Amino acid sequence: MSIGLVIAICLVAANLRTSLTGVGTLLPEIERGSGLTSSWGGLLSTLPLLTFAATSPLVARASHRFGTARLLVAALGALALGTVVRSIPSVICLFTGTVILSAAIAFGNVLLPALIRRSVPAHRIHGVSALYVTVMGVTAAVSSGISAPLSHTLPGSWHTALAWGIAFTVAAFLAWLPRTRGDRPQAATGVTRSAVPWRSRLAWQVSIFMGLQSLAFYTAVAWLPSILIHRGTTSTAAGWMLFYYQVIALAASSLLPLFTRGRLDQRWTAAGASVVVAGGFVVLVSAPALSVLACTLLGAGGGVCLVLALTFQSERAGSAGEAAALAGMAQSIGYLVAAAGPLLLGILHTTTSSWTLPLVVLIALSVAMAGAGYGAGRNRRVR
Repeated sequence: MSIGLVIAICLVAANLRTSLTGVGTLLPEIERGSGLTSSWGGLLSTLPLLTFAATSPLVARASHRFGTARLLVAALGALALGTVVRSIPSVICLFTGTVILSAAIAFGNVLLPALIRRSVPAHRIHGVSALYVTVMGVTAAVSSGISAPLSHTLPGSWHTALAWGIAFTVAAFLAWLPRTRGDRPQAATGVTRSAVPWRSRLAWQVSIFMGLQSLAFYTAVAWLPSILIHRGTTSTAAGWMLFYYQVIALAASSLLPLFTRGRLDQRWTAAGASVVVAGGFVVLVSAPALSVLACTLLGAGGGVCLVLALTFQSERAGSAGEAAALAGMAQSIGYLVAAAGPLLLGILHTTTSSWTLPLVVLIALSVAMAGAGYGAGRNRRVR
């Protein structure tokens, strides 16, 4: 495992959330500028997850046919295109660009666990997964924090602010382009493509855990600023609170390998982190003045759950092909579950004119996540 490979993996990770997390901070401005209702705003936040769910099952087959590195470079090119299209001042372009860039991110989401499983020694998978989650968290947090200020200072307002992350896309494209040489597709070598483990109970537990932790994260990214603004916080302050939430998640994901080193059974770690997430939503609904405490709990539990959800997709597989198949299933089912979050909260808020019921629903789902995490954390491999 070379340092260059680790840097290339981290550059891809920098693109997996940057173009999405800024939307939550800018959503009130996008709704005002485009005339979108809260329900349409919820759909805009949900659209990436629906695209992830629809696209993820296609990645393993495409990777087997065309080669992992080649497919990743093509996905990075599509991500740059989608980012540009989304920034064009048009509601149609806003939604079209979101679909294009989300499909490209879905390919990166699935390909990274397979690349790690293929290129990283087994005893370093957990550490490398935590590292790329850390990079992903840093860039996502920065995007949440600076998007609102950029929209106030750059020409083009929020349209331009949505496109700032394209710099990471270009850097990742250039880093992976030389690695396409000699990237032989598995189909050309006669290797049989691994089947998606639809009948595996463990695979379903990994998928549901992936989905519920994604639901909690993307719901918070989409609506936490709106919840805080509804309670009197300015848009800039709400954006920085979202930044704080992601910084805590980043710290938790970075420290996790230190506390779990050598521990193969992750049942109680996954279940405990899920309960911490539930506690964050409890504080947010029962004591809204303690929003810093709520964001601390949400970030700490969410950061741990994210690392575990991604690590399970590599560790629970026996080969790179199986990792791609498991990751495709986990992210297809997972993001289909997650897609319900922002849209459901938008509908519930529009219907009740309150954030109480939506937050109670999130508490119940976080408890369910603890059950799925306990099952997915077993030291076993999908069969």
